[in-house]
Amino acid sequence: MAVTENQIKKVLSEIVHPETGNDIVSSGIVENIVIAENGATVTLFFRKRKDPFANSIKRQIITAVTENYPELEGKITVSIREEAPEQKKENDLKSITSTGNIKHTIAVASGKGGVGKSTVTANLAATLRDMGYKVGILDADIYGPSMPKMFSLEGYIPEGTTRDGRDYIIPAERDGIKISSIGFFISPDDALIWRGPMATTALKQLLHQTLWEELDFLLIDMPPGTGDVHLSVVGEIKVNGAVIVSTPQQVALADVRRGIHMFQTEGIDVPVLGIIENMAWFTPSELPENRYYIFGQGGARNLARTEGIDFLGDIPIIQSVMEGGESGTPAVSTNEEVKRYYRAIADGIVENLKK
Repeated sequence: MAVTENQIKKVLSEIVHPETGNDIVSSGIVENIVIAENGATVTLFFRKRKDPFANSIKRQIITAVTENYPELEGKITVSIREEAPEQKKENDLKSITSTGNIKHTIAVASGKGGVGKSTVTANLAATLRDMGYKVGILDADIYGPSMPKMFSLEGYIPEGTTRDGRDYIIPAERDGIKISSIGFFISPDDALIWRGPMATTALKQLLHQTLWEELDFLLIDMPPGTGDVHLSVVGEIKVNGAVIVSTPQQVALADVRRGIHMFQTEGIDVPVLGIIENMAWFTPSELPENRYYIFGQGGARNLARTEGIDFLGDIPIIQSVMEGGESGTPAVSTNEEVKRYYRAIADGIVENLKK
């Protein structure tokens, strides 16, 4: 017996938009359902342009219909329509920003991908938390969000709330750290294909509409390189400083130098608080006195000296750091050696912010 439109509609009526609290059928989000021989198509209409819950609702629809009607697995198409943009929207976000009670905003950046920037961000956030600070993370790596994995928040679906007539996104919270990421709104298996303006619009919404409340530190995990997202962040919020993550090898350092100069460019003028050298060396547990400089030695330290900025510290290759990223618990929470390295770096960052 073929699945009917009413049967699918009944399933969809159990799905609720987190912000409004109403189901997507009675609220008119489900615009159309078409049943064909080769599957089913559901068309959604969102009155809010770039609705932050659109993709999570799409995933819920596919999951719910498949669970109820296994014969439709792989045969469900969900298309999304949005209200036309309003001319004033671009400047409205700043006027309703939720960042007013953030004391210090720090960009964690790297000139090159693959240097462990997100791992450093997660462990640095946990270290600052352990020092007694209120900490949040904005995962601004739009094309490769890592924080859902780093904090075991994969599958987390943010809820919305309204305060004083304004809509906000409630951030995830893990062990006292508030986290907002574009990764909460897309499936890990989906490719995020956005042009620059679309990516920066999504980022602005996450920055200004996440309900951060009071924070001592907001760490922004930037994408690699120097581009639209970096310029967008410094244009939207006062960034108190940038921390640059690198590995020792020369190919990484060339990109790091460009990143440093970007933050120092006139009109951007973000203080570079220092450089962190990640994956500095490897010490086998059976040879605790030995150091093997797999990627070269002291490259980031030397670059800091030639650029006239602080060297915040180096972090060796430690297996528990990788394991912490995989398990969703930053290694500083479980390994005293890792904690010692990051505490020294965090102390340097806090001290430099006072200058």
